[in-house]
Amino acid sequence: MSQMPRQAALPTCPSCAEPLDTGDRFCGACGYDLSVVPPHPDDHPTLTMNGSPVPLPPPGAGAPVPLPGAEAGATPPPPHLDPPPPGHPGAPLPPPPHVGGPGTPESPVPGVRFDRPAEPEEYPLQAPDPRVAAEAAAVAENSKVCVACRAGRVDDDGYCENCGHAQPRERDHMELESGPLAAVSDRGLRHHRNEDAFGLGHTVLPDGSPALVAIVCDGVSSATRPDDASMAASKAASEALLAALPQGTHPQQAMHEAIVAASHAVNALAAEPATAREHAPHQNAPACTLVGAVVTAGLLVVGWVGDSRAYWVPADRTSPPARLTEDDSWAAQMVAAGLMSEAEAYADERAHAITGWLGADAYELEPHTASFKPDRPGAVVVCTDGLWNYAEAAEEMAEVVPRDAAVRPLHGAQVLVGHALDGGGHDNVTVAVLPFPAPPQGAGSA
Repeated sequence: MSQMPRQAALPTCPSCAEPLDTGDRFCGACGYDLSVVPPHPDDHPTLTMNGSPVPLPPPGAGAPVPLPGAEAGATPPPPHLDPPPPGHPGAPLPPPPHVGGPGTPESPVPGVRFDRPAEPEEYPLQAPDPRVAAEAAAVAENSKVCVACRAGRVDDDGYCENCGHAQPRERDHMELESGPLAAVSDRGLRHHRNEDAFGLGHTVLPDGSPALVAIVCDGVSSATRPDDASMAASKAASEALLAALPQGTHPQQAMHEAIVAASHAVNALAAEPATAREHAPHQNAPACTLVGAVVTAGLLVVGWVGDSRAYWVPADRTSPPARLTEDDSWAAQMVAAGLMSEAEAYADERAHAITGWLGADAYELEPHTASFKPDRPGAVVVCTDGLWNYAEAAEEMAEVVPRDAAVRPLHGAQVLVGHALDGGGHDNVTVAVLPFPAPPQGAGSA
């Protein structure tokens, strides 16, 4: 059978301090009910964070039962408990230090801890991931900034994402100096893109003498992908010449083979997938014209198909200049047949209709080559009709070519392109300038 727990004996009455005997349930002196006195706790009391004592129970909760004979409403004195010694876990916390200025109360603010460590005003940020930083830097480095607003990024289509301005294309203006020869190509002022291209190089013949190579091509605007055609032709022709000349091939034969190689390169562009032809069934095959020059120590060779031209301009301007090519064009045919004078033919709106070109739909490939042995030094100008439209006759071209063009070919080409732009720039302009005779290897422009 269960038993009630026995109350622990108290040494004295909590009310009147009268000594008690073991087993007393009431004080023999004052009659205090000893059963309402809580036993001494074995565990440590729980304290609030600010060290305040545990709040007392609300009135009426656990109130002592009045003793018989006690006055109604009289409250017995609270029991007396000895506080634990200092340092004991149950001892109350010491009062916090005074933290206010003069006139500040010494008592702490309830609910505030003063034993917390000081917190920093700023917390350190976590270091960024180096991989993310490197990726962001790579994107910023590879991104192009708009040339108009200087703020927006240029998208893959060549337009600014901020202001929508079309950006200059890489081929809009090109300049290249290769040893003692140079070339410049510009989009002009009216065309939306540059459809011209050029190829330059210099090499050594089997006997150790130098050889200079320049190829200039003009894309046919009425054909499909004229810019691709001119680039493919100029690259194929210049590479063929630079490969054949060191092997001992005669420059005129090498020029003929180079034009054939350029023709094959342009023809290959017409081999598009069937789906591409379905979307544009009425477009012409890619096409372009070509003119090139090879200059050695004593020989000048030119080759061409179409209406791009080559001019000879002697350093001694008292000697006559010369045009070295004949156009494959309607105007040239009229003049050759004696039906019109040259001035009349080239004034006609059909003058620039070409009768020869490189492309899969060309009637027949007829490469033209010619060789010359000038008896004096000078400069060779190889150009598209974007230039010679503004300096058609040889004498007009000689007036525009700087006198030091043979020793400063890049400057000479820049001046010639500028002349075409000043004249209106109605077409793409490409010019290459070569000195004659070819200077020894290692000698560049001054």
